[in-house]
Amino acid sequence: MTTIRTVSLLTSLAALLLLGGCASPAPGVEESTSRSRWTPEQAEAWASTHGWMRGSNFIPSTAINQLEMWQAESFDAATIDRELGFAEGLGFNVMRVYLHHKAWEADSAGFKQRMGQYLTIADKHKIKTMFVFFDDCWNGSSQTGKQPAPKPGIHNSGWVQDPGQKESADSSRFPLLKRYVVDVMNHFANDKRIVLWDLYNEPGNSGKGDASLPLLAQVFEWAHSTRATQPVTSGVWNASLRRYNEFQLAHSDIITFHNYSEPASMKETIDSLRSYGRPLLCSEYMARKNGSTFGTILPLLKQEKVSAINWGLVSGKTNTIYAWSDTTHTDGSEPELWFHDIFRQDGSVYKQDEVDLIRKLCVE
Repeated sequence: MTTIRTVSLLTSLAALLLLGGCASPAPGVEESTSRSRWTPEQAEAWASTHGWMRGSNFIPSTAINQLEMWQAESFDAATIDRELGFAEGLGFNVMRVYLHHKAWEADSAGFKQRMGQYLTIADKHKIKTMFVFFDDCWNGSSQTGKQPAPKPGIHNSGWVQDPGQKESADSSRFPLLKRYVVDVMNHFANDKRIVLWDLYNEPGNSGKGDASLPLLAQVFEWAHSTRATQPVTSGVWNASLRRYNEFQLAHSDIITFHNYSEPASMKETIDSLRSYGRPLLCSEYMARKNGSTFGTILPLLKQEKVSAINWGLVSGKTNTIYAWSDTTHTDGSEPELWFHDIFRQDGSVYKQDEVDLIRKLCVE
């Protein structure tokens, strides 16, 4: 989920080959002292159980951000059920779903109940879930309650960071964030409907430099202190963020990554990350304007046995049919070329040939 401010840095992760099998923590970051990282053998056993996973990053079309998805007053089970039905019809079997600690802080018991309700709906549609805890993308501040209306034509105008632009480097907030992570992971510790915990999305985004490194290290420590039986990860996404990449690749049970570029870049990234000897999962791809399409990328990921999670399922309040930097549709008109997403809210499709290809690849 790359923001406008870092589009110029979205390049191939092939440079990570230089990191080899680095197993040491990033400079200035303490090594975890609790539950050990999975061995490559454990990771491969997990991968063989789940096979080739494919799906989308998911938020219901009626939610502008994570808070609107998870707060009691706006949790929309009916839309979630309908739209996960669209995903099931494509042959998708996994969704990546963002949480937010402020929704938990406001109502921890209700938050976990709604997570369970979501998982029940997803399981009905034969879909596993990859939950995401923290995120350095888009708006740097947030508050609970009624969320803003979308800004016409602006990609993710209401998406919010978690914990926030300043809070991610504020160690005084860490005890609360630890309680959040530990509570949620222990509550769902043995839930087979959860396939993977993504601990931190795109750390270092929004111009943060190395400021989020301490929180990244801490969330792995907190996750390892829980009873959770599912693997943990944090996806590499920008080759220039060397300290983050070193830490993420040295501590993730399953290697995950983002790539919104053309097939040559995706293949270079896959080849470079193979050196870590662990299963690979691309947790963000598909930006039509960038040459990353279902037609060019999904067959490659299947051929390479890399699990594939594209950005966007149903066009809605997040406005992700518009590109990151697009300001040419502020009248709300539909772009000729959608950036992300597959369906309109009524279930009609944007490109029938894409849907036909997805179904072909996902049911073979």
